[in-house]
Amino acid sequence: MAMKLGQDILDYQSNLSEDEAAIGAALIKMISKVLPQAEGKVWHGHPVWFIDGNPVVGYSLKKAGIEVLFWSGQSFNLEGLRAMGKFKAASLSVPALKSLDKTALTTWLGEAKEIQWDYQNLPKKRALVKRTKF
Repeated sequence: MAMKLGQDILDYQSNLSEDEAAIGAALIKMISKVLPQAEGKVWHGHPVWFIDGNPVVGYSLKKAGIEVLFWSGQSFNLEGLRAMGKFKAASLSVPALKSLDKTALTTWLGEAKEIQWDYQNLPKKRALVKRTKF
């Protein structure tokens, strides 16, 4: 199943520099391939992909380049992400397209599908979403 890209994400991409847009395009391609069931939209000003309404991965422009955020990344098995915030999010900076580790990113995207904290109900309960086979 091919992921349809919304106009909001296309608009976000069009406001990036050529190098930043190339990183964004590579991320979109990989997210589409590994998480075809995810729904992408601009959320809080940045492209974010959701599975069953739960945010799993997104990216945004930072001073150091494009930053990829995994909402449950601190629970992933593959190391290499930097802890962020008060709960389970983790990120990585991608300052240039050549620095994007596609093998690691593919692994983290796979983990994002399987390991998800229930952000929709986080204030009520701190629990992992029970995922069934996709």
